[in-house]
Amino acid sequence: MQNLNNRPATQSGTFTLGGDLTVNRLGYGAMRITGDGIWGPPKDKQESLAVLRRTVELGINFIDTADSYGPNVSEELIAEALYPYAQGLVIGTKGGKLRTGPNVWPNDISPKHLREALEGSLRRLRVDRIDLYQLHTGDPNNAGHTSIEDALGEIAKMRAEGKIRHVGVSNFTIDELAKAQKIVPIVSVQNRYNPSKRESERMTPEQSDEMIDICAKQGIAYIPWGPLAAGGLTRPGGPLDQIAKRHNAQPSQITLAWLLQRSPNVILIPGTSSVKHLEENVAGATIKLTPEEFKAIDQERF
Repeated sequence: MQNLNNRPATQSGTFTLGGDLTVNRLGYGAMRITGDGIWGPPKDKQESLAVLRRTVELGINFIDTADSYGPNVSEELIAEALYPYAQGLVIGTKGGKLRTGPNVWPNDISPKHLREALEGSLRRLRVDRIDLYQLHTGDPNNAGHTSIEDALGEIAKMRAEGKIRHVGVSNFTIDELAKAQKIVPIVSVQNRYNPSKRESERMTPEQSDEMIDICAKQGIAYIPWGPLAAGGLTRPGGPLDQIAKRHNAQPSQITLAWLLQRSPNVILIPGTSSVKHLEENVAGATIKLTPEEFKAIDQERF
């Protein structure tokens, strides 16, 4: 539908992380370039590498990953495809989850594990400093029952050592964010959020909306994982379907357009292992919804 020769991700607007890293608000999440269950290497490595290279061509300058994606596979592929990195490309990664098998994600936010995880990410990404390092969970039910204070205290130490530029958190509640901010400056929150599923881990839909607004007031980026709508909202003949037809677009593109208009601090990281699907997602940055269209989607909660 849209012309992809004009770097469409640049039409998503920008947000500045931590006051000095300006990124386009349509980024890329590199979880899906691994194997099934986010485990092991991808079935088609060349396609995964092509996806990563295409992101930059489309104007994406923010890529999100984690050491647990694969594990290690996603970070290794990013370096293989894109190193040496283009000027202005920001890579965010995460630590705090272990991998013991496909779709298995035990938490470990102990200082020892986090330091090992960060050192591994630095090696795999071939950098001396991580632009955005995110604590992958604030859940107290982690291996060793490490407190947020101890986990982020270690991350703050590694930041002081020059190994981390900015710190973010993921799967955090509002109260946990407040605790984190007493330890180290937080520039981003990454929780689940999309029009049809706004609840995140240990967060109600209402609390998730409140979190976005709190972050916006404080100049903190909100990075929704799982941004594409599903379930009843995507039903044939529903508001999303009707609006998509009106724009000659896919429902997924309308969902991304809605999220970009939800708040100016939202940075999107839709993931895919397909170049075609990547191009389709990024074209969503060119769609502008009317206030009536935005409201129609906003009112549809399932």
